[in-house]
Amino acid sequence: MQVKFCGFTQLSDVQSAVQLGVDAVGLVFYPPSPRAVTPKQAQALSAAVPAFVSVVALVVNMTHDELLALANHVSFDIIQFHGDETPEQCQQLASAVNKRWIKALRIDAEQDTAASVRARIDSFAAMGASSILLDAYHPQKYGGTGARFDWSLIPQGSALPIVLAGGLAADNVAGTLDLPIYGVDVSGGIESAKGKKDAAKMRAFMKAVKRDRWQNETVTDGL
Repeated sequence: MQVKFCGFTQLSDVQSAVQLGVDAVGLVFYPPSPRAVTPKQAQALSAAVPAFVSVVALVVNMTHDELLALANHVSFDIIQFHGDETPEQCQQLASAVNKRWIKALRIDAEQDTAASVRARIDSFAAMGASSILLDAYHPQKYGGTGARFDWSLIPQGSALPIVLAGGLAADNVAGTLDLPIYGVDVSGGIESAKGKKDAAKMRAFMKAVKRDRWQNETVTDGL
């Protein structure tokens, strides 16, 4: 199971996450978010991420010119489109900066079904997405709400690897290990405040997911 920690704003938190063995670090480039960072801040954070750990740039309805400017100033590996972008828009924007990309789908448990989710995934797969992220729907917010995603809406036989987000924390993430997903994404569930990570919560989350790795605890005590 792959693990992405998202919404970093502090260098020490990135360093702790990396030592704990996180697979991807997410940086938010959406100014209304309390976890948003500037390109200057982001470049300092991404510089602390070693090889083989992915830096993910989360963007919301970003324009072509804005994305070009971001890519010219910040080193990142993958774009996470988290707004209202269509499959075609995602493909065009990602191609402009030559990056792989994933799309976050905000799923409304009152309207969507596993079949409708699968159909939406198919449309992004056809345009070259590397994975899909499933998050809980909120009418005014584009994510990071802490609302739990309805796991029953995760489709079997997805055309893309699925990353699950929405209300995950150390006390419930172990329940995802048998779901048809590739990875998990957490932000609020590992925080002491928005944008400030809690070392103990990060450690507990990783321990719940990467069970084999933690059979012999070698990660520095105090993280």
